[in-house]
Amino acid sequence: MKKKHIGSGFFLRRAYCFDMEPLKRADIKIRHVKKVTDFKYLNLFLIDYTDREKCEKQWIFASRSDHQNPLQEKSSTPNAVVIVPYHVSEKKLVLIKEYRVALGGYQYGFPAGLVDKGETVGVSAQRELFEETGLKITKTLKKSPGVYSSSGMTDESVSMYFAECSGEASNIHNEASEDIEIILVSQQEAKDLLQDDTLKFDVKTWIVLNHFASSGSI
Repeated sequence: MKKKHIGSGFFLRRAYCFDMEPLKRADIKIRHVKKVTDFKYLNLFLIDYTDREKCEKQWIFASRSDHQNPLQEKSSTPNAVVIVPYHVSEKKLVLIKEYRVALGGYQYGFPAGLVDKGETVGVSAQRELFEETGLKITKTLKKSPGVYSSSGMTDESVSMYFAECSGEASNIHNEASEDIEIILVSQQEAKDLLQDDTLKFDVKTWIVLNHFASSGSI
């Protein structure tokens, strides 16, 4: 029996491996899930699992679930919504420049927020856009199902909500924990932002902004 301990990044892996022939690999199997923190909005969970070579390993991930085992949760509602707002009268895409504590600085992104229990994604999108930018959704263009952007560290899912909006931008409704600057960008201004290597972007925002810079549409 080969015994090895591996630690890397956000996840911890402890492996007890048994020699196997290459053609006898098994499926990855979850053995046990344990909640290791107890906070309101986000918690850490420890998974014991066996890999394809039947090595016993561990993985730590973050989840917004209030279940003891998030992997058994059946809800299809995304945890959060990211609004991609296009201001019709200004003919510009709406971005926010927001201070992110985990980055120790400002990041360019889209308005976003958690979907409350019993709430639809559309209602959440309306609320979050108004609270963060003072703007109102006038037309829903399209929305995605729950998608994952960092599944190596978290099971958090978000819905991308593309919409037209109107109104005068304002951050008067921001909470004390929010430091947000609202930025309306044209196609050329989007290109200029993307060429600045000193800026920090949310990955979803970079992809949409790059498309907007190329096509002028969302």
